[in-house]
Amino acid sequence: MKSHINLTAGKFRLAFLRASLRLSLLFPSSVMAMLSASHVLRVQRVTISRGKRALHDLVTLPDRKPIVSYGTPGYSAVSGHVVTVFGCTGFLGRYLVSKLARMGTQVIVPYREEDEKRHLKPMGDLGQIVSMEWDIRNEEQIAECLRHSDIVYNLVGREYETKNFKYSDVHVSGAERIAKIAAQAGVPRLVHVSHLNASTSSTSHFYRTKAEGEERVRDAFPAATIVRPGQMYGCEDKFLNNMASWPIWWKLNHGETKIRPVHVMDVAQALTNLMTIPQFPGTISLPGPRTLTTEYLLDMVSSLTYTPPSSAPVLPKSLALALAKVAQAPWWPLISPDEVERRYIDDVDVPGDWEAVGVTPDEIENHAITYLRRYRSAENFVRPVVFPARSS
Repeated sequence: MKSHINLTAGKFRLAFLRASLRLSLLFPSSVMAMLSASHVLRVQRVTISRGKRALHDLVTLPDRKPIVSYGTPGYSAVSGHVVTVFGCTGFLGRYLVSKLARMGTQVIVPYREEDEKRHLKPMGDLGQIVSMEWDIRNEEQIAECLRHSDIVYNLVGREYETKNFKYSDVHVSGAERIAKIAAQAGVPRLVHVSHLNASTSSTSHFYRTKAEGEERVRDAFPAATIVRPGQMYGCEDKFLNNMASWPIWWKLNHGETKIRPVHVMDVAQALTNLMTIPQFPGTISLPGPRTLTTEYLLDMVSSLTYTPPSSAPVLPKSLALALAKVAQAPWWPLISPDEVERRYIDDVDVPGDWEAVGVTPDEIENHAITYLRRYRSAENFVRPVVFPARSS
């Protein structure tokens, strides 16, 4: 062992001498003096001292397994965590994967279609983004995706039903299956993402199945963390973009529906912060910082895009439901009857738990122009940002 150390040290000295000889041929003696052996050793000591681990680098999981992070914080660091994100190819999933991978976390990204997960690969360092094919009905594939993870995120959800997947298949049976397999595999933590308006008594089938799914998850995994975000907005959202494209569907209920929109990046950061908390059972509500009406939001979209307000009439609910049923004929998603029903439901008035996850949510006005500028005409593209007055 001692001879091996001496041999390694000798190789290091030889390499250092060769490098010094090359530098002496390229630089004057004054520069070489700065690169003396003592200077190199001082730099080495500083580097080592900065790389020392501290108490905050250690996280103890509920099963007493230690997680130790190391390396310079950032893309090439190692957080010590292995995370599975079901629903990673969706709207919220891509931002969560990006934030986790940027911390040096190894992320398992289950996917159904090859093209849907390609954009996730460059988000992490080499070997940190591991893609695995899965199906929500295949228990063996689910078990394979999460068996090495110390935390599992379930972001899977459906905005509309199809012939292959109903709301109950995804929000109830699928969520229960993931929770049950995670418990059987001994995964220490499970984070299940639901919706702010989840309720068993809701008139929306979407919200009812979300609430039922929460109950099934708690039964299968009692220590699970249930996260209830509000309506999220962002670059690829179906909120601001949809208002700019189809304002007639947001004029339902005469624009009186109350919404608490929240930035998708804030929700993704809250989910990321949960990874560093050893245990957080219970429910976390993440509504937006303000309650706004759809009328104000439509006025804001019109003002930011410099387009006149929609002159389309307000559709009666019965007519809107009938048109939504007809819209189920094409194979691509348009609008479903349950989405029409949700346009008449106010967001629940509950306090947010943002302090518990260490995030301060942003107002929608701070980011709306970033996602709506694309809807401006060329002559209006760089005109000033103007917001409508909020009603008291």
